[in-house]
Formats: sequence, structure tokens, C-alpha cells
Amino acid sequence: MKRTGTLGAMRCMLVRDLTLAVRRLSDVLTTLFFFVIVVSLFPLGVGPDLDVLRSIAPGVVWVAALLASMLALGRLYSSDYNDGTLEQLLVAPQPLSLLVLAKVAAHWLISGAPLVVLAPLLGMLLGMPADALQTLCWSLLLGTPVMSLIGAVGAALTLGLRGGNVLVALLVLPLYIPVLIFGAGAVEAGMSGLGADAHLSLLGALLLLALCCAPWAAAAALRISME
Repeated sequence: MKRTGTLGAMRCMLVRDLTLAVRRLSDVLTTLFFFVIVVSLFPLGVGPDLDVLRSIAPGVVWVAALLASMLALGRLYSSDYNDGTLEQLLVAPQPLSLLVLAKVAAHWLISGAPLVVLAPLLGMLLGMPADALQTLCWSLLLGTPVMSLIGAVGAALTLGLRGGNVLVALLVLPLYIPVLIFGAGAVEAGMSGLGADAHLSLLGALLLLALCCAPWAAAAALRISME
């Protein structure tokens, strides 16, 4: 039997995780509903003043996206850990870091990409102008993969631990702060006319750094957690 190459293994892992997510559609919808509900509650709590809502909109959408991304972290490795698939990945001939990268890509397509699609609609609810909505989409498109990559490391470190969901939140929240600052700051800078290029460039740099370091760190954490 011909050994599957690294790219083939990554593709199989990506398709497998996406297929499993479709079968558990309720988990995917839970993340989206949480994102929508959190953003929708702010007009009720702050009031109908459009100027106030417009001023807080970037931070509101970004905080909601951050919390929704964290909500989905518990499902990243749990099913593989419970059915023994993770043990097979550890002994596979392909590099574990690349297989983890494929899992993170599937996780982002399931939980991060839908947030990018829904964000303009929720931004319109908060009175954001059209150019700010475009900047919001770009910032989330760069920032949500960073959160998935960082979250993959935290989820690997807390795998199998009692109260792991709480521990992973404590681990990744401080690391999410730069992403939140630059993401919301890009939208605010665009709305104020200062230009969002600097903030978006920093988000892109964070994404490149996370792509280089996070899969390797998550693979090392998985090996430690499985020992």
C-alpha cells in the first residue's frame, strides 16, 4: 500500500474534520448564535443612541468574535482524544505539526469564517458605515486565524484535564489581547479617517508568526498531554 504523502494526509485531515463538523451542525450553530446574541444585546443595554453604538461597535464585534472563538476551542481535539484518533496521529509518519495545522484550518473554516461573514450584518445593526464594515471584515479575516492558532496550543496543553475549558480560557486570553487591540483599532482608525493599514499590517505579522510557531508548539503540547 502506498504511503500517503504529507499534503495528502493534511487534505484527508481537513476533509475529515469538516465532515464531522457537518454531522454535528448544532455545535457549529451554537458558536454563531452566541456571536449574534452577544452583539445584539448591546443595543438593548446601551440604548438606541446611534452615535454611541457606532463608537463602540468595533470593540463590541471583536470581543464577541473573541468569545465565540474561545467557545469552539473545546471541540478542537476532544473527539479525537475520546475515540483514540489522536494516538494514531502521534505515531503517524507525517509531521504532527502539519496535521495540527490542517485541524486548525478546519476549525477556522467551521468557527472563524462564519464570523467574518456575519460581522458586516451585525456591524450594520450597530450603525457602522460601509467603509468601516470592509475594514472590519479584513481585520477579522486576519485576526480570527491567529486566535484559532493560539487556541490550538492552549487546547493541547489542557487536553484531558478536569475543567480544561476554564484553564484554556486563562491561558489564551492574555495572548488574544494584541489581536483584539489591533483588530478593533484597525476599524476605529478607519472610521476616524486615520487609515487602518498599520493595524492590518500588524495583524498580518501576527498571523505569519502564529503560522510559523503555533502548529509546532501545539504538536509538542499534544505529545506532553498524551504521555
